[in-house]
Amino acid sequence: MPKLKTHSGAKKRFNLTKSGKVKRARAYKSHILTKKDTKRTRRLRTTAYADVTNVAVVKKLIPYK
Repeated sequence: MPKLKTHSGAKKRFNLTKSGKVKRARAYKSHILTKKDTKRTRRLRTTAYADVTNVAVVKKLIPYK
């Protein structure tokens, strides 16, 4: 069986936990932060987990993580 290629975009965006969950960053934290209140930007810093419906697809994109 040949080696699988890792999806470059996915490897930068997702990590796997020891229990197999997919960790991700929250969206809307890249620009136009002046109009977003401090409470919101602070909440966006925290990590989140990918939805159960997307986990299988993400794991296929990052087979060696």
